[in-house]
Amino acid sequence: MASDFIHEENFNGTIFTEEAIKYKEFENCTFTNCDFRACTFVSVYFIDCTFTDCNFHDTKINYVSLRGVEFIKCDFTNVNFAMTDQVIYDFNFTDCLLDYSKFYALKLKKIRFTGCSLVSADFMKTDLTEAVFDNCNLRRTVFIETILNKADFSTSYNYTIDPELNKLKKAQFAMEGLKGLLEKYDLVIR
Repeated sequence: MASDFIHEENFNGTIFTEEAIKYKEFENCTFTNCDFRACTFVSVYFIDCTFTDCNFHDTKINYVSLRGVEFIKCDFTNVNFAMTDQVIYDFNFTDCLLDYSKFYALKLKKIRFTGCSLVSADFMKTDLTEAVFDNCNLRRTVFIETILNKADFSTSYNYTIDPELNKLKKAQFAMEGLKGLLEKYDLVIR
């Protein structure tokens, strides 16, 4: 029987099954070019791990703890993060595909999205205080009752955010992005 605690291992090109991932704790591990599509994550802990070029497309992520985790060039299309552990969390995304992903009602303070596609992602009722959206495509992304205080959108694009439905105190936007804050007023901005 495989151990429930995996420490300092490198996984390269591994196709994970549900049994290989459930009820496991991974610490200081790297995952490169791995496929998690067949998995339903249940009671899984990732501590100080890095995922590069991994496929999570349509994966069921339930009761997962992400602490000190970096996702680089991973595909999270249509993944629901709503059941991730909110007690201690720390994870960031770089150059990831997060289209149609759901972050509903999560507390994601200081999270970083760098160079990500977040088309039609759902951040409804999410706390994104001090989050950074660096050069991200936010086309049709949902921000309703979202806390965006001190969030940085200054290099991102294609967003529509209603200032009356979200908290935006000291949030940062580029001049070119102001159209996305005024869209509901049907103004012509030149």
